[in-house]
Amino acid sequence: MNYTFTLEPELLEFELKKLILRESEKEDFKPSEITDDELLFGDQSRIQLDSLDALQIAVALQAHFKVRLQGDRMVRKHMMNVRGLAAFIREQHQK
Repeated sequence: MNYTFTLEPELLEFELKKLILRESEKEDFKPSEITDDELLFGDQSRIQLDSLDALQIAVALQAHFKVRLQGDRMVRKHMMNVRGLAAFIREQHQK
C-alpha cells in the first residue's frame, strides 16, 4: 500500500490514520472515525493497538514517511496518538 507523503496539516494526519489502520489490520474502523488525540494503545483505547502493531506501524513509517522510531521509549512517546506521531514526522523532516 502506498501512502501520500505530505506534511500538510490534516492531510498528514489522515494518511497516518490510514497507515495505522491498514498496518494493524483494524478493519472495523475508518480513518475518519479516529480523532487526532485519541489514544491508540492501552485499555482506554477503542483501537487497542499492541506491541506487534507498533512494530508493523514503525516499519511502514520508515518505508513511506522516511522516519525512524527507535526503541520502546520512542514509540511510547510519539505513537500514543495521531497528533503526536504527526508532530514527530514534521519535526524529523524539518531537520
